[in-house]
Amino acid sequence: MNTRPPLPPFNAESAAQKVRLAEDGWNSRDPEKVSLAYTQDSQWRNRAEFLQGRTEIQAFLTRKWAKELEYRLIKELWAFSDNRIAVRFAYEWHDDSGQWYRAYGNENWEFEEDGLMRRRIASINDLLIEESERKFHWPQGRRPDDHPCLSELSL
Repeated sequence: MNTRPPLPPFNAESAAQKVRLAEDGWNSRDPEKVSLAYTQDSQWRNRAEFLQGRTEIQAFLTRKWAKELEYRLIKELWAFSDNRIAVRFAYEWHDDSGQWYRAYGNENWEFEEDGLMRRRIASINDLLIEESERKFHWPQGRRPDDHPCLSELSL
């Protein structure tokens, strides 16, 4: 059996590690790589869109990152228990006209014993921002370890 550590049941350390690994994956903007963190039949609600399975997740992420240019994400652990984790997050991106956005949201995650996510429920709001209001300036990819977290940025 293939596993995706850390595995449930989660403690504070393993839940925080799972959140950071998810953030790193999403910051890669690689739909195929990211989709492998989810079960074959994973169920998602992303805003008002409902998805099921890796194929739909991969197609969704491909569309997302084709639209959301220079995407940078920070996730922060909110709560955890057994096989569930709640996170809050913010990400910044711009569209093809150069308009910048910051999206704020919360996700609820539920995991199988092997560490794959079987359910993801995301609520997200977008805010138009000026380029001068951006807070996420690291080079595309993984957020540096010394970059402030959401709490430190007062987000």
